[in-house]
Amino acid sequence: MKFDYMRVSTIDQNLDRQKKQLEEFGCERIFFEKVAGTKRDRPEVNRMLEFLRPEDTVVVTGLTELFRSTKDLIEITELIAQKGAHLKSLKESWLDTTAAHGRMLFTIFASIAQFERDLTSEGTKKGILAAKKRGKFPGRPKADEEKINYALYLIDQGMSRTDAAEKAGISRMTLYRKLQREEES
Repeated sequence: MKFDYMRVSTIDQNLDRQKKQLEEFGCERIFFEKVAGTKRDRPEVNRMLEFLRPEDTVVVTGLTELFRSTKDLIEITELIAQKGAHLKSLKESWLDTTAAHGRMLFTIFASIAQFERDLTSEGTKKGILAAKKRGKFPGRPKADEEKINYALYLIDQGMSRTDAAEKAGISRMTLYRKLQREEES
């Protein structure tokens, strides 16, 4: 069975162009939604993935309809493959996992994306190690205990937590975390 997924970013946009292309290709089940491509939660993508069975094919007019990023491309394509199904893009002819050349090209692109992630991770680790050698530690600096204690004193004097945090020069969350740790002890 051929499934297709259509998406446009705004309510004002029209799905007609995509629908025509996909109907001409012979798609039997259409999933569509009007949601920004940057949104992680896309219910129709999830619904479509649940319906997939071995030998089904997901057809899209272009990569940007289904995928938000290279990582997304790899993750969703792997989910489709785990179900024994295939993926085909009408615009990007290289992405057709029903054919050997499409599977090979996808594997190459997936390897490149993984290589990029690994390089980024290695660079981050090296940067953290170099910072530690210089006496710098990544992350948020620890809050000044004197300021926290001053805020606690102000609360004891009847001031609200928000006002006490502001007057002491610390964030409300820093104060709330301290209060929570004290309650747990």
